[in-house]
Amino acid sequence: MAHKLKDLKRPVPSDLDIAQAATPLPIGEIAEDAGILPEELELFGNTKAKVSLDVRERLKDRANGKYIVVTAITPTPLGEGKTTTTVGLSQALGAHLGQRVFTCIRQPSQGPTFGIKGGAAGGGYSQVIPMEEFNLHLTGDIHAITAANNLLAAAIDARMFHEADMDDATLFKRLCPPKGGKRKFTGTMLRRLKKLGIDKSNPDDLTPEEVSRFVRLDIDPDTITWRRVVDT
Repeated sequence: MAHKLKDLKRPVPSDLDIAQAATPLPIGEIAEDAGILPEELELFGNTKAKVSLDVRERLKDRANGKYIVVTAITPTPLGEGKTTTTVGLSQALGAHLGQRVFTCIRQPSQGPTFGIKGGAAGGGYSQVIPMEEFNLHLTGDIHAITAANNLLAAAIDARMFHEADMDDATLFKRLCPPKGGKRKFTGTMLRRLKKLGIDKSNPDDLTPEEVSRFVRLDIDPDTITWRRVVDT
């Protein structure tokens, strides 16, 4: 399914503007055009899907296609352009030469996404869309686990940092600030109090000891290993 890009703007808009202006084709149509059967497809909405490994068995007698590897050395903070080159090459082969071509790239790790690059989905008119979903989480089961693990690790880091720098009263004020001259616990806070065995719903009724138990996780840094983050 080859479509030449139309209405290319000059100067070229930002990557995000280009991504949001594009209307993705339904992934089911793309799969059908590629010869993938409906039962070999596991849909994740209208724009994403997993392809069953059963397709390899069905097509085992078909001749293999050609494989082009795009790589680079000497990485730079803003990237070398591997993804942009790969997507652009696929666009050229498909839209201009009429070849059936697939772009096979890995999902970006969280480093580029939350770092100065802001993602690793290519750039300009040679990028992967939906850009936000591709950068944050696509369909990978293992990636979902590693993302959750690393998010929890970051939350623990932040909590340990703030607990080491503030006393109980300051932490309590930040977690439960007075609004209109009155403090109020949220539902999450009430569930935490119940878990701690504190049967109180008025923030002003907590004793100093209960305030300390409520606001602090008191995680012992010696029990946290430095290599707890999983590579995505």
